[in-house]
Amino acid sequence: MSLTPSNMPELGLPAPEFTLPDTGGKNVALGDLEGDAGLLVAFWSNHCPYVRHINAAFASFAVEYQPKGLAIVAISANDVTTHPEDSPDNMRRIAEQSGFVFPYLYDEKQDVARAYDAACTPDFFLYNADRRLVYRGRFDAATPGNDNTVTGDELRAAVDALLEGRPIAREQNPSIGCNIKWRAG
Repeated sequence: MSLTPSNMPELGLPAPEFTLPDTGGKNVALGDLEGDAGLLVAFWSNHCPYVRHINAAFASFAVEYQPKGLAIVAISANDVTTHPEDSPDNMRRIAEQSGFVFPYLYDEKQDVARAYDAACTPDFFLYNADRRLVYRGRFDAATPGNDNTVTGDELRAAVDALLEGRPIAREQNPSIGCNIKWRAG
């Protein structure tokens, strides 16, 4: 397993457009995601221990924040020929087991991951109501093998500031996790 940090793209960038299939095969576009307050895009995978470590807490986070006007979507862009556990069938199973209340999309061509400058899983991108990037980085400081409790405090602080109309701290920590499994060629 190779540990990879977020690329930390420039704040203020617009959310790139996309249309991707969800775990049921229905296409979901950026414009379909309703959230008056903002949008959270999470690059995710089924196999990564860093994602597994926060999976339940992130599912609970979504249950808490979607009713407050935050649109949430998770996207898997891993090459399933090398990582079959990240296949759409397994994505559907994980989404159901975890109680995901948000779409879990499959970026087979990996164009969306490239457009967002995603590097790892998990990798979080928070956009304001105008779909401009206001936060990118980690959920919290908890990782497999350290003693930090999974709280989501860093992402929560950014989302709470967004929802309350307060400035979001510009000093943000990159997420660290498994690199996106890019297709060969």
